[in-house]
Amino acid sequence: MKVLMVCLGNICRSPLAEGILQHKADEQNLGWEIDSAGTGSWHTGEAPHRLSQKIARNHGIDISHLRARQFRKEDMLNFDKVYVMDNENYNDVRRMSGNLFDENKVDLILNVLHPNRNEEVPDPWYVNTDAAFEEVFQMLDEAGEAIIKNNQSTIFDNQ
Repeated sequence: MKVLMVCLGNICRSPLAEGILQHKADEQNLGWEIDSAGTGSWHTGEAPHRLSQKIARNHGIDISHLRARQFRKEDMLNFDKVYVMDNENYNDVRRMSGNLFDENKVDLILNVLHPNRNEEVPDPWYVNTDAAFEEVFQMLDEAGEAIIKNNQSTIFDNQ
């Protein structure tokens, strides 16, 4: 399974989501490949935000090696699932993907917890506090658990 996490700048939410899901997949020996990208290019090549790194580290996850990159339309071909953090990200991915856009692959990440509600993960960059980043971590951690659980039940259902 190849999963891409997408937010605006790829320094706050999506690297946290990538790190969390990769950690959970590795714990289950699933062999999944998780990546992240931003719809904007401002932070390309940068490490995740210092508070994203700090909060992840507080939970035993190291994301310091990750580097921001911009979403490319070819990502639609290279990933099985694309999770976006908010509706703006969804619309940007649709626009940037052009004719490669596949609505069956793209979804807001919190829809794994609350189907069809299209709830958004708030961008902690604007608040810039430990508490804001911790709140985002908790949302993404819960979503990551659901992604693992949903895909494991799908695998067992298809056997």
